[in-house]
Formats: sequence, structure tokens, C-alpha cells
Amino acid sequence: MGSATTIRVNVRMIAATHRDLRAMIEEEKFREDLFYRFNVFPIEIPPLRERREDIPLLVNFFVSKFAARMQKQITSVSRQAMEMLTNCPWKGNVRELANFIERAVIITGGEELQVPLAMLPTSSDIVMAVSAPSSFRQAESNVIIDALRAAAGRIAGKGGAAERLGLKRTTLQNKIRRLGITKGQYAN
Repeated sequence: MGSATTIRVNVRMIAATHRDLRAMIEEEKFREDLFYRFNVFPIEIPPLRERREDIPLLVNFFVSKFAARMQKQITSVSRQAMEMLTNCPWKGNVRELANFIERAVIITGGEELQVPLAMLPTSSDIVMAVSAPSSFRQAESNVIIDALRAAAGRIAGKGGAAERLGLKRTTLQNKIRRLGITKGQYAN
């Protein structure tokens, strides 16, 4: 630019989007000619929530990467933490997961990754790994029971079910009462 001499270059361009460009073309929100210039060799990757088997691999990769950068010796992620990370919807895909793991590495003081449970998506966002419940009430009950089991029956405090679900202790207690959840449903 700014020269009278032509300089030839050979470049490859990679563009990524989460939008439906064909629909945007129909709505006249994206130029059709530009779409065909970009759409030479399309690669479609499903969102992270549709390929949950990749999450543990990505978590381990990001933990190693960020721990090395911050000069920390983080050697493990608890099974419980990995299950919670795997069951999150990660609407921001890999970038959201990476940012979350970076925050976790920052706050970790020992050799096991400390997952900031309060920062995980709320229970209303968590995708159920069990068979489809018959109603919203049943789904809510299942999520609460799973959280109580993971917290060894503890409702409040650090690592308690309320923290895991992103709820206040009193709100969770009211839900338990309203749904008729008994200790026998979640006690080990």
C-alpha cells in the first residue's frame, strides 16, 4: 500500500463464526459474494456441549499450559471437579472453558486444581446427563439430588450443594422442602 510497485503474496485466510451465514445472506445481513470467497473449504466443528468427551482433554491441556506459564505445580484435577466441568454447557465454547481454567489456576495454591464452583454456570444451565425427566419439577429435583450427593449431603458452606448450584442456602432449603427431597435420596 502506498507504493507504485506491485508485490505479489500468497496467503491463506481462516475465518471462524458461530453464526448461520446462509441465513444471514437471506436476511441481507451478510454479503453473498463475501460468503463464497470464504466458503472454499468449510470445516464445521460442533459446539463443545455436543462433544463432552473432549472436555477432560481440554481441561488437562489448559491446566498444564496455564500452570507452566504461572510457574505452578498443579498435577491433578479431582474426579468431582472434572465431572462438574464436563456437565457445564460452555456456551462460549473452548474460549470460555480456557478462561475458566485460567481463573482456577490463578486461585489454586496446591497441587490439585481448585475449581471456583460459584463461578460455574447455574443449575438451570447444566445439561442433564441422565435420561430425560418427565417434568421440570423432576429435572430440578434430579439436579438438587446430584448436587447434594456430590457435596456428601452438605447444603451450606464451601463445597456445599448451595454453592455448587449457585443458590443461597435458604433458597436451596426451600426447594428441597417444596420438592419433597428426603435425606435417603442423596445420603451415601
